[in-house]
Amino acid sequence: MSASGTVFVDEPFRSRWAGRDPFDMVEALQGEVFRELEGRRTLRVEAGGRGYFVKIHRGVGWREIFKNLLSARLPVLGARNEWQAIRQLDELGVATMKAVAYGERGCNPARQHSFIVTEELTPTVSLEDFCRDWPQCPPDSALKRALIDRVADMVRQMHEGGMNHRDLYICHFLLHLEPAPTAAALRLSLIDLHRSQIRARTPRRWRDKDLAALYFSALGIGLTRRDKLRFVRRYFGRPLREVLRNEAALLARLEAEAGRLHARYLRKYAPEGAR
Repeated sequence: MSASGTVFVDEPFRSRWAGRDPFDMVEALQGEVFRELEGRRTLRVEAGGRGYFVKIHRGVGWREIFKNLLSARLPVLGARNEWQAIRQLDELGVATMKAVAYGERGCNPARQHSFIVTEELTPTVSLEDFCRDWPQCPPDSALKRALIDRVADMVRQMHEGGMNHRDLYICHFLLHLEPAPTAAALRLSLIDLHRSQIRARTPRRWRDKDLAALYFSALGIGLTRRDKLRFVRRYFGRPLREVLRNEAALLARLEAEAGRLHARYLRKYAPEGAR
């Protein structure tokens, strides 16, 4: 922490921003804007022949903070959550984005200025898009099993390491396309970490919310009962018979919570004829 706050800058921005205020420099970046809100801006820029995603937070205001607290939700105040989550996943061996710049300044949580710049993961496709046609065009069974195992391993490592995601949907797992993924060689990266939480130990409540969200997001990709049981066995790392006996209450709650999330999705987003 310095007079200008907490700052980390790696290449290619370290040399480009040398001797200048990184907060001014990041605000001056130009590129394709993905989100523009009063207190938050997300854009894609290019530097040195590579793509980068930039998230700038300018404070959410006391009204937003109190609204979240009154709803029993922890407000996301800035880029720190994502910065800490990336470092945590790196330590746990869970593939994620690479941060090349991060900054935070200001003690007032309602007006805090922060940013994070991450390397674009490309070429990749989200698991949501990769699996979209599985019900009509079943995938190679070995590749499907390998993907289920990898997702289960990543989620288990994250939870065992004291971190929960809070938006753990299959669209936030990116499958790398070079080289082409096979059952023997595939790469997955977990993204969208800005709402994540880190503790010494992941509370069961938040673990279960992650698992329910993941299950809900996979409802439409044609997973069989055997596929679901494979994930459960891999995630808990115990014989399936033992898991089904000891975790019966949890599995029933996951079914119920995934059903609730699906019903809410249909109310909010599905076309009238699909409800």
